[in-house]
Amino acid sequence: MPAHTLTDGREWLVEAHGCREAPLADAGELRLLFAAMVRGLGLHPVGEPLWHKFPGPGGVTGMVLLAESHLTVHTFPEHGSLCLNLFCCRPRPEWAFEDELRARFGAESVTVRMVERPYAALVAP
Repeated sequence: MPAHTLTDGREWLVEAHGCREAPLADAGELRLLFAAMVRGLGLHPVGEPLWHKFPGPGGVTGMVLLAESHLTVHTFPEHGSLCLNLFCCRPRPEWAFEDELRARFGAESVTVRMVERPYAALVAP
């Protein structure tokens, strides 16, 4: 199998459960999370993040378009959960998703899956 190249992408799928309700419903808290990720991973937003706060005790959906691809979040305060997706068109260093989500949102459990996204079909020699 050929080795991956620097043109391969990576996608992180992150779920946090057992989070505190209040920060999950607060777009300001999520803005701080995005800012920390952008800074920590050296990402390049191509515009302002978009945020949608659902009515009442509902959660927040946010997205920032990146030169590298995108960063999105969906929160569900009623379930104490947060779903995060980061897709980068080239490899990035690991980020402390678990530590950050525990500290910022009180997550009791965090699952991080990283998926390699090769741009060319892998063909056996």
